[in-house]
Amino acid sequence: MGLKAILIALVAPAVYGAALPQVHTDSTQIVGGTAAAAGDFPFIVSLQKSGSHFCGGSLLNARTVLTAGHCAVGQTASTLKVRAGSLNRNSGGVLVQVASIAVDPAFSSNTLDSDVAIFKLAADIPTSSTIGYATLAASGNDPAAGSTVTVAGWGTTTEGGSTLPTALRKVSVPVVSRTDCRADYSVSEITTNMWCAGVGGKDSCQGDSGGPIVDANKVLLGTVSWGEGCAEAGKPGVYARIGTLRSWITTQL
Repeated sequence: MGLKAILIALVAPAVYGAALPQVHTDSTQIVGGTAAAAGDFPFIVSLQKSGSHFCGGSLLNARTVLTAGHCAVGQTASTLKVRAGSLNRNSGGVLVQVASIAVDPAFSSNTLDSDVAIFKLAADIPTSSTIGYATLAASGNDPAAGSTVTVAGWGTTTEGGSTLPTALRKVSVPVVSRTDCRADYSVSEITTNMWCAGVGGKDSCQGDSGGPIVDANKVLLGTVSWGEGCAEAGKPGVYARIGTLRSWITTQL
């Protein structure tokens, strides 16, 4: 397994196949994608520590950001900030301090089940011409196999890449059925709190963890969680399923 977060030191642990999933921890960007345009993802934020991007997130309201559980474990709120309202992870928009962190109590660092967390902010981020709030998928939502979804982030553009793009990237990928995804990985690895999407050559990658994957109406269907490598044939990206995790998320709003 491989997480899609960036270690703050930008060092990737080689733990494929280990109990802890390998973290997508490099720097380049979405694989096989294109530059995102203003308005494509008005709710996306860059999670930053010491001025460096390490994960993505989605703004749910003025003070609430949804990200991956594995992006939050071991972090201290006072050392983190989020940048919203900019396609550039290094400048523009607004930069706001994180006030508190809550990880879904069902989250497992070993299996990455229930891989969601909430960051509460120290100040409001109001909507504007460049900032909006995400709409959560309905309870029970399970993206239909074959449908097209779009994921965005500032993660690497190649598996094992070593530099992050400055500008936001996006890529559209097909949803892979849970049955097929379990055949690609294993039944135990792909829980009902996960769903899969991707095709050889197109995927999320290191640095994209916690960021949004949406349908054609920009409804937030999932957050970037893990995968084996990036954009490998027969190894789709795996996403936390908002449809089954929404009940805990809404308690945090």
